[in-house]
Amino acid sequence: MFNAQYFKTFITLVETGSFTHTAHKLEMTQPGVSQHIRKLEDYLDKTLLRRHGRRFTLTEAGRRAYDYAIRLFAEHEQFCHGLDDESLSSGECRIASPSSIGLMFYPFALGYQQVNTGLTINYNFAFNAEIVQDVLAGRHDLGIVTDITRHPDLEYELWHHEPLCLVVPADFRGNSINELLSLGFLNYFDGVNNASQVLRENYPDEFRSISYFPQRGYTNDVAVVLDAVARGLGFTVVSRPILETSPWQRQVQEVPLSVPVYESLYILTRRGAELPRRYRQLLDEFREQRRNALYGYEAPAEMVTESSNA
Repeated sequence: MFNAQYFKTFITLVETGSFTHTAHKLEMTQPGVSQHIRKLEDYLDKTLLRRHGRRFTLTEAGRRAYDYAIRLFAEHEQFCHGLDDESLSSGECRIASPSSIGLMFYPFALGYQQVNTGLTINYNFAFNAEIVQDVLAGRHDLGIVTDITRHPDLEYELWHHEPLCLVVPADFRGNSINELLSLGFLNYFDGVNNASQVLRENYPDEFRSISYFPQRGYTNDVAVVLDAVARGLGFTVVSRPILETSPWQRQVQEVPLSVPVYESLYILTRRGAELPRRYRQLLDEFREQRRNALYGYEAPAEMVTESSNA
């Protein structure tokens, strides 16, 4: 029969290298330690130790049993921490988001994990529809989305806003709607919606529809759309985290907007679910850092336009 105590005794014996020290550390008798090792060998049907007087060496089975026991207790400890919903520094965080915020939020979460070593960050990059399905199925505890899908089992909370940026090639010198028409539009998933919002607010008398703009290309990965812009193939509109994290940011330029436009980010959870406190602290600290970087310690009192239709 499986007995975790036998494995614990075996780990201690290997790490101390002594039956006497193991007995003292575990508050057992030395015969008791020997009995645990024999019973573990009987359970595994393998010889774990080769004795040499008062010393011993591990067999190949013993080395593998030790590695397994270490993983076993590490996973057990992580599991126990994960059950503590009140802990701010331990447990698992299962999060999904689009690349538009994930390219910045995921590295922040990893840095947060480095400081709080009891945490495990499991992060998935996905589109809104996939995130909705994964949260409903329980594959993620929390999703960050840019749009609201009405569903009786879901709850949304407005969390954060990120500016949308009109991005053109570095050598582009125009800023009129006709010059943008000549340049052409580079699309990505949700690119039409973001570009329409920005152009409608900043060129209200001239902009009619993004469909009038020649489409110079499409990618399903917003993280690489600026590669095409950097090559002079067209313009696009992306959220600021994409621009700030892009390896092509020096090969493109942002066109100043007279009317700021923002992408809304929502926290998505299953209705009635109580998230552990570690999620809220992670989200709050990232949002505070971003607001400070974008606006100083306080966000603008009014977000003129939001890109979400919620």
